[in-house]
Amino acid sequence: MKEPTESEGLDPAFLKLAVPLLIGAMAVMFDTTIVNVAIDTLSRELNASVSTTQWVISAYVLALAMVIPVSAWAMDRFGAKQTWIGALALFAVGSMLSSLAWNIEALIAFRVLQGIGGGLMLPVLQTLLVNAAGPRNLGKMMSLVSLPALLGPILGPVIGGLILSQLSWHWIFWVNIPFCVAGLVLAWRNLAPTAPKKSSHLDVVGLALLSPSLAAMIYGLSQAGNHGGFGNSAVLLPVGIGAALLAGFVVHALRAKLPLLDLRLFAVRSFTASNVLLFLSGLSVYGAMLLLPLYEQQVRGQSALAAGLLLAPQGLGMLLTRGYAGRLTDRIGARPIVLVGFLLTMAGTLAYTQAGVNTNELLLGASLVVRGAGLGAVTIPVMAGAYLGLKPNQVPHASIATRITSQLGGAFGAAVFALILQTQLAAQAAGGLVGRATAFDNAFWWSIGLTALAIIPALFLPGRREVASIRAEQAQKLATQVGDVRG
Repeated sequence: MKEPTESEGLDPAFLKLAVPLLIGAMAVMFDTTIVNVAIDTLSRELNASVSTTQWVISAYVLALAMVIPVSAWAMDRFGAKQTWIGALALFAVGSMLSSLAWNIEALIAFRVLQGIGGGLMLPVLQTLLVNAAGPRNLGKMMSLVSLPALLGPILGPVIGGLILSQLSWHWIFWVNIPFCVAGLVLAWRNLAPTAPKKSSHLDVVGLALLSPSLAAMIYGLSQAGNHGGFGNSAVLLPVGIGAALLAGFVVHALRAKLPLLDLRLFAVRSFTASNVLLFLSGLSVYGAMLLLPLYEQQVRGQSALAAGLLLAPQGLGMLLTRGYAGRLTDRIGARPIVLVGFLLTMAGTLAYTQAGVNTNELLLGASLVVRGAGLGAVTIPVMAGAYLGLKPNQVPHASIATRITSQLGGAFGAAVFALILQTQLAAQAAGGLVGRATAFDNAFWWSIGLTALAIIPALFLPGRREVASIRAEQAQKLATQVGDVRG
């Protein structure tokens, strides 16, 4: 593929590759946010407790996390196109079976199938598009790749609310099927087949250490809210087991010739800074995403559908800065964009630290636009910074690492803020509805403080000088290769 220049942007060949991948990815992004709003309905309809029904989400997330480390080996063993089509087909089958589930146990089992498909899809998508875009267009590429991730939180709760208010819960899984079918047809027609590598090697020991460690830590963190904090054995035991397995994987990976995940990537400063920020975004991004709909429902008495609509301005703000953030990242590096993005995110959250029962919705909506603009300016440069300066054969390992870090950060952020909110609500219980509003105000202050903490690793992201240096080095290598060919 011809590498486009900065002035040309992303070429048609790249877009021909990206469109089928992004359409398939829409199914995964919509599914997660739609199911989140259906837990109460599923609990009633399937005669299960909320704690049991929550496994509809937890089982999916755990399966997704466990299979992510296998994606690089699967691309080598079966080819990237074949892996993508197989994973998307598995996700579609899991969706259809979930819609036909006859009890909560069957639904949880079918959600595991969906999680396996989704866990393979996302690293494959990132790997294919990063390698196809080239180093000069990482920002533009990430602005395109992030589109499903932005639209999911905007449209997912609204679509889920509409379905649950008009149709049965079975239809929340049928929504995925048109995206899956369109994605499969387009991928079959447009994606170039890649030859499997006969020498592909699966690090079985690494897989036996890394995948269970991720599942154990995410499960343990998810129990923090149910057991009153991180000090309970239900939290400490699985997190401790997961941490021990992860430490064992690190020792193994540093010694293995062909490890499941190449930890030498963390010697690259921008890659390490990006992964730290991806984890911390679980505190600043996922935490507030938990608080915002709950504030609308528990303080202002809004329905799930109304809460989804009232949060749409945040998605609008993210869309407004998405393209600019991508282009500027390619020109001046990730660091200045991310720093400005964090400041906007904190400014947009500030109104919620003062919000009460009757705070003006226009003020809150405008604040969400600012907050969304900040999040859009953070997400794209951070992801682009993770790939800057990496070789093509390192990209699959980078995709695995970034997905793992995002999953752990999201689980940790949700657990931390569920605990913060629970503690604040208990402390303000005597104040009634006003006390509840105060509890949310205090929780949003925590969100601002933890977002400010993320500014520290952002200082280690590449700036204009580092981007220019890496490009000069790549140009020199290209000139040397051309000279060798001519010679």
